[in-house]
Amino acid sequence: MTVGGMAVRRGQVLVFDADDTLWENNVVFERVIDDFLAWLDHPTLDRAETRAILDDIERANAVAHGYGSKVFLRSLGECLERLRERPATDAERREIDRLAVALVEHKVELMPGVAEALDELAGRHELLLLTKGEREEQQRKLDASGLLHHFRAAHIVREKDVDTYRWLVREHDFDPARAWMIGNSPRSDIRPARAAGMNAVFIPNENTWVLEHDDLDPTDRGVLRLAAFPDLLRHF
Repeated sequence: MTVGGMAVRRGQVLVFDADDTLWENNVVFERVIDDFLAWLDHPTLDRAETRAILDDIERANAVAHGYGSKVFLRSLGECLERLRERPATDAERREIDRLAVALVEHKVELMPGVAEALDELAGRHELLLLTKGEREEQQRKLDASGLLHHFRAAHIVREKDVDTYRWLVREHDFDPARAWMIGNSPRSDIRPARAAGMNAVFIPNENTWVLEHDDLDPTDRGVLRLAAFPDLLRHF
């Protein structure tokens, strides 16, 4: 079979992203942000302006502290303090914690067709998993997903940049030209994997975190674009 001028055969190395590729994740954060902005109700800034400030705070905290629910709550608190120009009160911090209860209680909800597709793909290819975030939080989701048995190895890393992908190639000793990174994030899944010499499969998710957005080269024949996870079975 040929995809984008490139032969796709059995025996490939398929590396999967987790959040918003195997299961929904960011949509829960977006719901919390919507509730937070409505509660904050800034007197002079509209929601878009307030969200832009929160995005800037999240961007800085991701660099300094990583990812996950704890860092997200920190960002909400810092956003409140910046906009109200004073420290948050105990009552306000309790309200932020209340708003974010959904993050803690959220159950892992697999994307449609993920479990069935992985069952088939595992019989034809070597599967790896690569996700970033706070280790305990990501491990909890991985354990709850019931998918770990499909993967030769699962790695939780602080950041998914080109050095991470080069490390993955060395760690598992595979030919990057016969490997595919599969995910929803141009910034973390597609661009750095391509820079490391791997191919990539881009499966967009309308709820992808804004900080994971990035432009992709529409002429790059090493990137396969699919509409949904089960479409992988038509190519692999």
